[in-house]
Amino acid sequence: MSYFRVTLLRSAIGLPRRTTDVLKALGLKKRMATVFHPVSPSVAGQIMKVKELVEVQEVDRRLTKEEVRAERRPDPGYYVEKASNEEFSENRSA
Repeated sequence: MSYFRVTLLRSAIGLPRRTTDVLKALGLKKRMATVFHPVSPSVAGQIMKVKELVEVQEVDRRLTKEEVRAERRPDPGYYVEKASNEEFSENRSA
């Protein structure tokens, strides 16, 4: 079974109530929030109503909140090979 991964990119502030109600029905409350819905014509119709505000991907399985958060976490840009306190304790004992 495949799922729609829907992420709210734009805010609904100042938009008609009908649009905000569709977002609420999809479960999107805040910007950059991600929800998963099974692929169906009714969900596809809701997405088409707010297509300018959301990003949609078709995925094979739902991701957990931790997996979605880990995808967003940027690469730190460095790697720790050896902690400084380990090096310090080796030098003291010698």
